[in-house]
Amino acid sequence: MAIRDLIPWSRNQELAPTRGAFDPFLTLHREMNRLFDDVFHGFGGPGLSPVMEGRFGWPKVELSETDKLLTVSAELPGLTEKDVEVEIAHGVLTVRGEKKAEHKGEGRYFTERYYGAFERQIPVEGVEEDKAEASFSNGVLTVSLPKSEKAREGVKRIAINTH
Repeated sequence: MAIRDLIPWSRNQELAPTRGAFDPFLTLHREMNRLFDDVFHGFGGPGLSPVMEGRFGWPKVELSETDKLLTVSAELPGLTEKDVEVEIAHGVLTVRGEKKAEHKGEGRYFTERYYGAFERQIPVEGVEEDKAEASFSNGVLTVSLPKSEKAREGVKRIAINTH
């Protein structure tokens, strides 16, 4: 959380000139806006709040595609291949697992690391599910999915005209 997130209003916002220096209704309005911004900050948008990031965006994935292959990579630091399960069914790739806490519960501590169960589902249509392969190296899971001939036939290139 940035320092500016702790300030209830910014320098660009001014109090209503007709009500004087302190307007309780304007203050209430600003506080309600800030409350809703804080609560819904993690649903979409460029920046996910740390609380929501653990549930809706972890692990982070990267997709790359060629004419013949779709590759999905997921960052899973601190895990091994034994901690992760990969499934594909009905055009959906599922990556699930659990990252266990390393702290033994002794003394006080603070952490920003994510622990617990996770699951990501990624739609992958037009691939040969029975030929999928997965590898795990240095905390990165890589799943290679060959595209089916049917998926490659349906692609039509559209020319771009200039005026």
